[in-house]
Amino acid sequence: MPGPLFDTLLGTNLAQRPIWLMRQAGRYLPEYRALRADKGGFLDLVYDSQAACEITLQPVRRFGFDGAILFSDILIVPHAMGQTLEFLAGEGPRLSPKLVDTALDTLSAVPERLAVIYDTVAQVRAALAPETTLLGFAGSPWTVATYMVAGEGSRDQHDTRAMAYRDPAAFQAIIDAIIDVTIEYLSGQILAGAEAVQLFDSWSGSLAPREFERWVIAPNARIVAALAERHPGVPVIGFPKGAGEKLPAYARETGVAAVGVDETIDPVWAAAALPEGLPVQGNLDPLLLLAGGDALDAGARAVLDAFAGRPHVFNLGHGIGQFTPIAHVERLLAVVRDWRAG
Repeated sequence: MPGPLFDTLLGTNLAQRPIWLMRQAGRYLPEYRALRADKGGFLDLVYDSQAACEITLQPVRRFGFDGAILFSDILIVPHAMGQTLEFLAGEGPRLSPKLVDTALDTLSAVPERLAVIYDTVAQVRAALAPETTLLGFAGSPWTVATYMVAGEGSRDQHDTRAMAYRDPAAFQAIIDAIIDVTIEYLSGQILAGAEAVQLFDSWSGSLAPREFERWVIAPNARIVAALAERHPGVPVIGFPKGAGEKLPAYARETGVAAVGVDETIDPVWAAAALPEGLPVQGNLDPLLLLAGGDALDAGARAVLDAFAGRPHVFNLGHGIGQFTPIAHVERLLAVVRDWRAG
């Protein structure tokens, strides 16, 4: 039985908006912190299908969200492509060797690093109520490439942007390899039980317009087309964080079923500028959820009102913060559940 989130992604404009939150499965939840303390580090949890299933289910049990987002990480793809992946306390992820100074063809693929994720998806789908949509995900090629080239995140993706200008052929080869693995990875998630998937492009905002066309729009369009051919009817949500005024072109040219809108974009502008009838997702500022109070209520209603004329999945403009109080999430849910379109 399809649920409200799935129906919305297919284009139904429901009076009551479905809701899920990016990073809803994670460290703001005491049950997550307890499990992590028992099981070990982040990657230990990702590669333990039973633990990852439990973490994916925790926020759905607590809050009754309309969607469950797979507990994993966008860097599983480069890990499966052969880079070493570590999460260092207080410093974030590290990949080695860095492709800024190592050839892509020196990597040896480790496909079994993807297989365990499919096991998690299957376990989650078996445990979820039929009306709760299971969302799989992957990083978009540009964002994944920024980590593969530089070996870590950065403020402006300097090394990767410079490489793309300096040696576009070599960089295109990296993007092409990521596309191929991502298609297989998302297809595997869908076969295991994911009913929709999201492409996260967390660093798309660092690119100039022509580079955005080449390294964000074109790769995502290839992934969306391949998935549509293999899995017709499975919605793909595209989330190009920081796209700004380039968001309508992304929505038109990638073929995504729905587009995620980050918190820096005026939802009234987005509602007017995006293709008519296209489902949208977003775009409450995660810091407003952290702050809470009347400002949270007003901000949530402003987002809901702005997107009242089109299918809308309520979400944040990016991931929920680590220190977000549980009570604030409950308050947000009450606002969203009480609101009605029209």
